[in-house]
Amino acid sequence: MTAEDSHDPAPRLSVDPLLPPEMARLAEAVGQAKAGLSAPNLLLLAILAGAFISLGANFFTIVTTDTGLGYGVTRLLGGVAFSLGLFLVVVAGAELFTGNNLIVMARASGRITTSLLLRNWAIVYTGNLIGSLATVAIVFVSGQWRFDGYEVGANALRVANAKVNLGIEEAFALGVLCNALVCLAVWLCYSARSNTDKAISVLFPITAFVAAGFEHSIANMYFVPLGLLLKDEAAVTDAAGLGSGALENLTTLDFLASNLLPVTAGNIVGGAGLVGAVYWLIYLRPRG
Repeated sequence: MTAEDSHDPAPRLSVDPLLPPEMARLAEAVGQAKAGLSAPNLLLLAILAGAFISLGANFFTIVTTDTGLGYGVTRLLGGVAFSLGLFLVVVAGAELFTGNNLIVMARASGRITTSLLLRNWAIVYTGNLIGSLATVAIVFVSGQWRFDGYEVGANALRVANAKVNLGIEEAFALGVLCNALVCLAVWLCYSARSNTDKAISVLFPITAFVAAGFEHSIANMYFVPLGLLLKDEAAVTDAAGLGSGALENLTTLDFLASNLLPVTAGNIVGGAGLVGAVYWLIYLRPRG
């Protein structure tokens, strides 16, 4: 036997999806890597994610405008359109607060500290807000809201107004349900071997949460600020059939207190608790 014969054959590239135990180990490693990113890179990637999710929200607004197809089918099409946002995040590369709730798996295993976890969430949440607000500004200046005889703006205004009129308990519960599905989409992407796999992994959970009317904190950083700008446009409020009294809760304070804060809390419970912690307990917790 020659030296060449004694060598192990070169490993073959596998195209099979990862199984859940392997997905859990990958999620743990990814969480550790995310927590170790430098603050400037983390912030820039988070700004991109805010913009990506906002583009998905903008696509949702266009697709659900004036369809005449009924509530369920319209929401279904809107969910497919909104999936663009997370697909851009996972394929192009960006840091999204809601998906980063899965970093708790690395924390639970002791691979990162609590301070690193909270640092990541704080920087990413801030960057997502910057990216979302920047996209709102560009969309508003573009005048896209005037399209279809102001119906696009009217649709955006109705969406924003509905969000700020949710009760705090409703907003929290809808946030829990939303990020359980968002983190499941990210979890499924850990099994993917190709961008096609990732597209399928993203499509169904994200379409489901949007169609069901669940609440996503980062998407709301686009939807509601755009509504705050459009409420002062008479042509938009007329097209939406919303007088000044109907928009009394569409204020920055109501947005923060009645929507963004409870939705964010719900997103953390749904993503970090119902997905990250549960899968850590199943696959990664030490066995005595």
